[in-house]
Amino acid sequence: MAMMTKNTEFRFTGWHMLACMFAFFGVIIVVNFTMASMASSSWTGLVVKNSYVASQKFNAELALAEAQQARGWHSEVAFSEGKLTFGLVDKDGEIIVLDQVSVVVGRPAFEQLDQRVSLAAEQVGQYATALDLAEGDWALKFEARAEGIAYRRDLRLFVSGGTGLVQ
Repeated sequence: MAMMTKNTEFRFTGWHMLACMFAFFGVIIVVNFTMASMASSSWTGLVVKNSYVASQKFNAELALAEAQQARGWHSEVAFSEGKLTFGLVDKDGEIIVLDQVSVVVGRPAFEQLDQRVSLAAEQVGQYATALDLAEGDWALKFEARAEGIAYRRDLRLFVSGGTGLVQ
């Protein structure tokens, strides 16, 4: 009995090309979606109008931050039931009475809807304002002044169920 052999030479057909195209573009799409989801769930970055001007002011702002840290002032921030409260104490825990307090509220890395709100004295050393904040991350930039000395604090607030968690 003679054995029959069949010529099994491989031929690259259109179906093979189609499979290669799906594999190639499938990998690209999966990587893009992975990177986009990682980017949207991680640090949101910084927004400056002019990076050159911001770099020129960096050393002056760093000196102000170091002076503020040396004073030992600490702020207490809370958000609950639509009310944002702010208080400032010195390094000995004494309440600091402020001349003015304001906060810029907005979504991180999206400055088009930012709004500046003044806080009113609610009691000695305690300042508050009503805010309607939707759930999610918010960027808060507090600016206060006491006897000509400026205080600044940037922080993130995560709102969930009407209560904010300061980060």
